[in-house]
Amino acid sequence: MIFGKKGIGEKVVGEALVANDNFSARYDLDREKGVFSRQLHKLYNQSYVNKILVLNSAKGGVATSWMLRNMKLNNKSPKALILNSTNPIMVQAVAFADITLIHNFDIDITSYFKTGDILNINPYKACVYKI
Repeated sequence: MIFGKKGIGEKVVGEALVANDNFSARYDLDREKGVFSRQLHKLYNQSYVNKILVLNSAKGGVATSWMLRNMKLNNKSPKALILNSTNPIMVQAVAFADITLIHNFDIDITSYFKTGDILNINPYKACVYKI
């Protein structure tokens, strides 16, 4: 079990999709197809839908909020985000979209978890662990 900063959202269990890369809802995703679309992203062409995204850092501006919310309303969103670091805009965006987030760990979580791991996230206790 590892701990980050207190998160936001509901408890979540799901499959991890992991990369030592950053995350932008606007520039990295094809929000209609549900895949990473930026060719230089390490998760290029992989589906993020209903996955727990384990990535390095949040990128993006205020449009992130309506993009993530629209993805959630259309059943094309990730189940949760686990980020090494984030920013206030991403925290606001996941709150608006009702997506779980934990962030700011003492270790590099992109090295700790692997794609395919089944993770259990408790944002209230700020912990995540493999099942």
